[in-house]
Amino acid sequence: MQHSENKEINGPISWMAGHGVAANLLMAACILGGLLFMISIKQEVFPVFETDTVIVSVAYPGASPEEVENGILLGIEDAISGLDGIDEIKASAKEGAAIVTIEAQSDADIQQLRQDIQQEIDRITTFPADAEAPKIKILSTKRRVITAVLYGNAKEQVLHELAEQFHDQLLQDPNITQVDLDGIRPLEISIEIPQENLRRYKLSLSEIAQRIENSSIDLPGGSIKTSAGEILIRMKERKDYGQQFSQIPIITATNGSVVLLGDIANINDGYKDTDYAATYNGQPAVMVQVYNVGQQTPVQVSDAVKRQLERVNAELPQGIKAEIRYDASEQYAQRIDLLLRNSAMGLVLVFITLALFLELRLAFWVMMGIPTAFLGSFLILPLLGVSLNMISLFAFIIALGIVVDDALIQKLSVPTSLARGVPVEKAGIQAPILAFRVVMIALKGATGRVRSKSK
Repeated sequence: MQHSENKEINGPISWMAGHGVAANLLMAACILGGLLFMISIKQEVFPVFETDTVIVSVAYPGASPEEVENGILLGIEDAISGLDGIDEIKASAKEGAAIVTIEAQSDADIQQLRQDIQQEIDRITTFPADAEAPKIKILSTKRRVITAVLYGNAKEQVLHELAEQFHDQLLQDPNITQVDLDGIRPLEISIEIPQENLRRYKLSLSEIAQRIENSSIDLPGGSIKTSAGEILIRMKERKDYGQQFSQIPIITATNGSVVLLGDIANINDGYKDTDYAATYNGQPAVMVQVYNVGQQTPVQVSDAVKRQLERVNAELPQGIKAEIRYDASEQYAQRIDLLLRNSAMGLVLVFITLALFLELRLAFWVMMGIPTAFLGSFLILPLLGVSLNMISLFAFIIALGIVVDDALIQKLSVPTSLARGVPVEKAGIQAPILAFRVVMIALKGATGRVRSKSK
């Protein structure tokens, strides 16, 4: 043991022990820099990440699962199966839709893989005519903070319009950037033509469908070069409301009379007939999902929504209410409060205990080691892309106990070493090394116990 004490110790710790000014400057940099970076670090409830998965979805209204498989899935699988970077392809067919899940290899560039998949699918010419354009996206998570619900004994269209107004009002707040509506059935314009009208005008449904399609297009038409410059031509005849479709001419007689679509058909603006519906407290409802984006904190977003909610409730018609259904910022705030309270309790208890039984100066420097270690971590976390979230805050809470124990071991080992005749400088060098060894032994023992239990 005497031999180990006399052994020369080299490294950053021994260098710091001999250069007190550098150690103090490093401590000041950790504290001041940590405070500065802590203000600007990204805050979120749970971290957002992109998975190594690409989703391809194709809608095929009215088709059976077998038709979806033969008409869509087989063509997509054949087109993308030879691409580099794909680990596994999973395809599922259901009534009216096809979904293909492509899992990328661990070393593949997910963005490049998505572009390659897009190019291969664009070359497919065998898709059914009624199938919609494929949608290709990288599977990713959103940081939902709060969910508000608008509900009441009212028609679906009324709730939808009020929710859209609430949606626009939320986006006007500088602390809110992304808002989605949920619980609303897809909009649909239905055109119903009685059989007697088809017979009277000697028309077929396919002819009327073709004329509707030709009268509701939005396509570029090229350009014309003139002496004043180039003029772009575009056909802008897209129709979004039933009233616009009712003005489409179906028959034009020789005498100039015109039969419009509205004259022979019943046109309704409504919602798609599905089994999907949202209710709250037994009444029809629309969910308003609010997310935090960029440097917006969960608490800021939640407070902004609650402010807007008070204004909305004062303007809503009688019988319709708006409430908070889910607020993740409360859990986030509780986790931060737990960390701060534990840190404060650790600082106070360590200082009081060491001040009573040891020197006051020793107690002060032990106490200063705790905030220095935590604030210093904020200098590194932004560079690693780590945010303050429920997971990282939990890690801070666990590390708090380790840091406190480490500081105590270091400072208590110094008087012990001095009593044994070890020089002051060498005792200061040995203290952090001893603390590191104790922590590693504790971790090894905990791991061993976990392994023995698993066996």
